[in-house]
Amino acid sequence: MPSQSDDDYDYLFKVVLIGDSGVGKSNLLSRFTRNEFMLESKSTIGVEFATRSIQVDGKTIKAQIWDTAGQERYRAITSAYYRGAVGALLVYDITKTVTFENVERWLKELREHADPNTAIMLVGNKSDLRHLRSVQPEEAEVFCQREGLSLIETSALEATNVEKAFQQILTDIYKIVSRKQHPDVAMGAHVKDGETIELGTGDLPHAKKACCSQ
Repeated sequence: MPSQSDDDYDYLFKVVLIGDSGVGKSNLLSRFTRNEFMLESKSTIGVEFATRSIQVDGKTIKAQIWDTAGQERYRAITSAYYRGAVGALLVYDITKTVTFENVERWLKELREHADPNTAIMLVGNKSDLRHLRSVQPEEAEVFCQREGLSLIETSALEATNVEKAFQQILTDIYKIVSRKQHPDVAMGAHVKDGETIELGTGDLPHAKKACCSQ
């Protein structure tokens, strides 16, 4: 039996995975939440999400991570996908230049639909294929400096930096929330130490609302 209840957390943060189809978003999600990798994974239609809790500054942070799961190829992602998100991993494949070129469009869409205080990290995935690299780290660094994003390269296959990427984005979100700078926290409620907040759509399984949510 698990020692901690599924509802035993201090904060609930919604993080979205965005980027072109095939860059490895689903495997980043499964590696972080279940420590699994499927070499023959294939796109599915719809939106999936998984959860995992981590510790930040002595607080239990429950991450609710959403994956577009192939929907991006149909450009059918709606504002509902971004609603309530306080963090985003913008993923490209370091071996495919076009996936990096499309990052700017994904960022524009994210900023149109998400809160301006959303923490955003650019993720160059598939670093295990560095011998096939077509996007240089310096290119990504220049883009991130211009757009004010953090940057990391990962390998879902080798589990390289996957934990670090999610830990960093969740810590960045926590810092924003703890400074009370996020206007949408708990539907406008002030964040108090130890308060549980809901930053999702409000109708998801295991999603606990703050006491002052409507």
